[in-house]
Amino acid sequence: MYSIVLLVLMFALLYFFMIRPENKRKKQAQAMRDSLTVGDEITTIGGIIGTICAVKENTIVIETGADRVRIEFTKWAVSTKG
Repeated sequence: MYSIVLLVLMFALLYFFMIRPENKRKKQAQAMRDSLTVGDEITTIGGIIGTICAVKENTIVIETGADRVRIEFTKWAVSTKG
């Protein structure tokens, strides 16, 4: 009986310290990606920094640098907005 209680306690700790915070971070990242608009400055997971010039359903087009190069990325590739 004691081992069952200990096992349940370990799973509860695993959930509250690992699984729950990870799900919260995923929801925050998805909300940030859903709120992208034209004019936002973003950084991709590859380190490319640019300004959004077009937003489509699953992709965005960003403009980088002074030479105004435009690159299309999927939304999941956006790391930070700022």
